Amino acid sequence: MINKVEICGVNTAKLPVLSNEEKNELLKRIKNGDNNARQEFINGNLKLVLSVIKRFRCKSDNADDLFQVGCIGLIKALDNFDVEQNVQFSTYAVPMIIGEIRRYLRDNNPIRVSRSVRDLAYRALMVRERFLKETQQEPTVEQIAKELNIDKEEIAFSLDAIQDPVSLQDTVYGDNTDNLYVIDQISDKKNTDERWTENIAINEAMKKLTPKERMIINKRFFECRTQMEVAEEIGISQAQVSRLEKSAISHIKRFYR
Repeated sequence: MINKVEICGVNTAKLPVLSNEEKNELLKRIKNGDNNARQEFINGNLKLVLSVIKRFRCKSDNADDLFQVGCIGLIKALDNFDVEQNVQFSTYAVPMIIGEIRRYLRDNNPIRVSRSVRDLAYRALMVRERFLKETQQEPTVEQIAKELNIDKEEIAFSLDAIQDPVSLQDTVYGDNTDNLYVIDQISDKKNTDERWTENIAINEAMKKLTPKERMIINKRFFECRTQMEVAEEIGISQAQVSRLEKSAISHIKRFYR
């Protein structure tokens, strides 16, 4: 039951499964324009859609949407399938179902990403899947980049760009009484107790400076101005700005001691 996909209004446990003989017979009837055979064939391959969407469940909370999109891919595969080719329908259909789902996820991503970046990311994912299938090992970014003849930085950027955003309120672990959320695992390196105490100390030290020293420190270190810019703005020489700046910093250091 762990890997079972729940679809609203569909009893997935009772979906029909067709034998190869039944599929071949239905395909012949479909080729002759039998709409009943077409519907029976589609119903008999819905479990194929379910098997495909399992790999995308982490990409979307709504399995119903993925199932519907996967069914569209199934129908497109049926419409384009050539019975004269020596290929099983499932072998032909699975890539089309996957492609339809990927397009849906790409176009409905909550973060807008340029088409060129998305296309590169999906090309990289295709290389990854092929590499896994052939070697049973996870490829490195360098290996994917070499395969596509693209800089590894571009590959890494494109793959990061298509990742779904995570809410800070998402539950990492919990039993409905004592939950652990994403926000609980993120440390705030900016608003720490040490930084808060440091800001208080700096504000107190600034009060000990003369008005001109305080103005220069503000412009130099809080407004990121150069000494030349400060000198031109307040009408004194750069040498005077440098002297007042050093004097102010010296006063602040004495206050800290």
